[in-house]
Amino acid sequence: MATAVELDKRSGTIRDMFGAVAPRYDLLNRVLSASLDIVWRRKAAEALTLADPAPVLDLCCGTGDQALALRKRGAEVVAADFCVPMLALAEKKYQRLDERRPRGLAGDAMTLPFADQLFGAATVAFGLRNVADLDAALVEIHRVLRPGGETAFLEFTVPETPVLRAPYLFYFRTVLPWIGRRLSKRGSAYSYLPDSVLQFPQRQVFLERMEAAGFTDVACRNLSGGIVNLYTGRRA
Repeated sequence: MATAVELDKRSGTIRDMFGAVAPRYDLLNRVLSASLDIVWRRKAAEALTLADPAPVLDLCCGTGDQALALRKRGAEVVAADFCVPMLALAEKKYQRLDERRPRGLAGDAMTLPFADQLFGAATVAFGLRNVADLDAALVEIHRVLRPGGETAFLEFTVPETPVLRAPYLFYFRTVLPWIGRRLSKRGSAYSYLPDSVLQFPQRQVFLERMEAAGFTDVACRNLSGGIVNLYTGRRA
């Protein structure tokens, strides 16, 4: 296996990178995932019972697609991200809605600007692997959840089945960066993507990190043959 690339996850670096790709972020998501990202976000929203009427936090919200999936389930959504260009694109989507618009807010995952026990649930779609301190972010999410509050995290994973693993890694390491370089002026972001996925704790290892942050009833579910995992848990 190739030596792991040392990734620069300083807040300024990540913020600038996603700010640069923001104008074509949705297009690239649809092209690179064959529009499966829409299905994955819907499944994350459906994983929450939303029994608690308190608002739902969508963290690392990007251009707002996960917040919109939650809104379709009737949730009151607060959508936070530290990348202002992403938030601006999300706000344009929210403005098309007649009511129950998600509320966008600038905020860093490692130091959330919210009171303790404010939210009934929290989601993060493909954002935790970009946080400089994963454990700090998990602790912060736990802090702002009410007792019994649910979580649904989406993240890319490497398929466990050998027949899928090899073509997936080829696509992820070779084809995906090639497409990214041609559709975005900041093509380097799509070389960063596979490196960040391969270095992120996957499945049971990530569940252990959730438990260490205080979450209980943790579980993960393979989606689309295991190229994505849906992680769930709750604050006891």
